[in-house]
Amino acid sequence: MAFVRTIGRWAMTALVINCIIGSGIFGVPSELSRLLGRASPIAMLVAGAAMAIIMAVFAEVASQFSEPGGAYLYVRTAFGRLAGLQVGWFWLLAVIGGGAASANLFVSYLAEVVPGVDQGVGRVLVLLALVAVPAAVNYAGVRGGAWLSTVTTIAKLLPLGLLILLGLGRFIQHAEAIPLSEIAAPGWTPWLGALLLLLFSYGGYEDALVPAGEVKQPRTTAPFALAMGLLTCMVVYTLLQLVTVVTAGTHTGDRPIAEVASALIGRPGAMFVAVAVMISTYGWVSGAMLNAPRLPYAFAAHGDGPAWLGALHARHHTPGLAIGLYAVCVWLLASTGTFLWVLELTAGSMMVLYAGVCLSLIQLRRLHPGADALRVPGGRFLAVAGAAISIVLMTQLRPRQVALMGVTALAAFANWMWARWGR
Repeated sequence: MAFVRTIGRWAMTALVINCIIGSGIFGVPSELSRLLGRASPIAMLVAGAAMAIIMAVFAEVASQFSEPGGAYLYVRTAFGRLAGLQVGWFWLLAVIGGGAASANLFVSYLAEVVPGVDQGVGRVLVLLALVAVPAAVNYAGVRGGAWLSTVTTIAKLLPLGLLILLGLGRFIQHAEAIPLSEIAAPGWTPWLGALLLLLFSYGGYEDALVPAGEVKQPRTTAPFALAMGLLTCMVVYTLLQLVTVVTAGTHTGDRPIAEVASALIGRPGAMFVAVAVMISTYGWVSGAMLNAPRLPYAFAAHGDGPAWLGALHARHHTPGLAIGLYAVCVWLLASTGTFLWVLELTAGSMMVLYAGVCLSLIQLRRLHPGADALRVPGGRFLAVAGAAISIVLMTQLRPRQVALMGVTALAAFANWMWARWGR
């Protein structure tokens, strides 16, 4: 039984945007302003350009695969089972923790609209409904899952677009050039910290590559979706940061976008942002419900996981058991709060994943020089640059994050031992 290829280039573009724009953008502007001041919008462009280097590598590597698995499959093909499982485990834990965090954030903002739903049994039931609906839609078929992702992507872009338009009107009235000295004033350490934060904010597109088995013409659709998705997010992020600096200044609280909305819209601004955050987080969960279960499916398909994870539904052609397992894990972590330690892994795991895929380009070109695939100009140079960026940013991780990454590496090693000898 095989997957059904129903995801077209625009549906996949929406999936890329949905995976990138989550809840982070509603809190990142304040930390970015604290680190870099009025130069923070420029950091959005610099980080976008850095991510474009890594994304170009992803585009070439992804064009060589039409099976589900994403970065796990790329690295496994290039360097073997152990390396693939290392990348796969880091990614899997990060996407489970991200789903639980998004679900919790949804409930906390819903409590501003419906007081009391963030406590006790009510919170658990809301979390259950939040996870169950996209799980059921994706279980019933990838077409419905892709449609839900596209709708929520459009819905999350609309309020952000409205704030940007209103803020640009104010910016035009108070436009002022930023001197070069102000850009260089923070020094290297704040800039590196800002880039690590922003590469996390620009990340997530790799999740959209996992369901390659259900994408129409994946070799051309994936590069198109990655390019259009990153360009859209760069425009939204940069303009939103600019509007934040112009409207709320460089000293904002924990909810900078709420301050911007209050300044531009008035008293309803806080409610406006609460709804926007709920749409954005729900959209991220719906996208993850489409992407994430295809990774344990890929584990099973390549003998790195139990065979039952690779079972497809006879009618819907979806990995129903993997979808259910992912939904249960997200719900349990969200309900108990144990997702917080998983989030500590996220920044580091993304750097491991990016470095692994960048190095895979070099190895895959050596192994398959005549592959029928996209060839990015200067691909080897971009791969080295992308791996170097990832490794440099890893030096900014905290000791606790490094320790948790060590635990995850051991879990992946145990999985490798099981797959090689224990099965």
